[in-house]
Amino acid sequence: MLGGLGDIAKMGALLKQAMEMKGRIEEARAELAKMEIDVSVGAEPEIVSVRMNGGMEVVSLKISPELCALGAEMVESMTQAAVNKAVQTVQSRIAEKLGPMAGEFNIPGLT
Repeated sequence: MLGGLGDIAKMGALLKQAMEMKGRIEEARAELAKMEIDVSVGAEPEIVSVRMNGGMEVVSLKISPELCALGAEMVESMTQAAVNKAVQTVQSRIAEKLGPMAGEFNIPGLT
């Protein structure tokens, strides 16, 4: 019967850990939501520039007039490359911020 109490204590500790993690994740999400990253593709001056926030929303997109002269396919290709680069950068920053938290709590599948 005392083994059962030990299991309850383990569950209590696990719940406490989960609540701590939830609070830390919420803090990290709030911080990440404020983050904005700028990426550019193309030679100097930048051909396409994208600003994206931590919520993966494009805040601004700038395309140089020189690129427009090269045709729609080139504009599409360069814009796609810039947006993809911005997404990868934001995802990387999110992983940097949240990854260590998963390791601290030794959660299977996340560590």
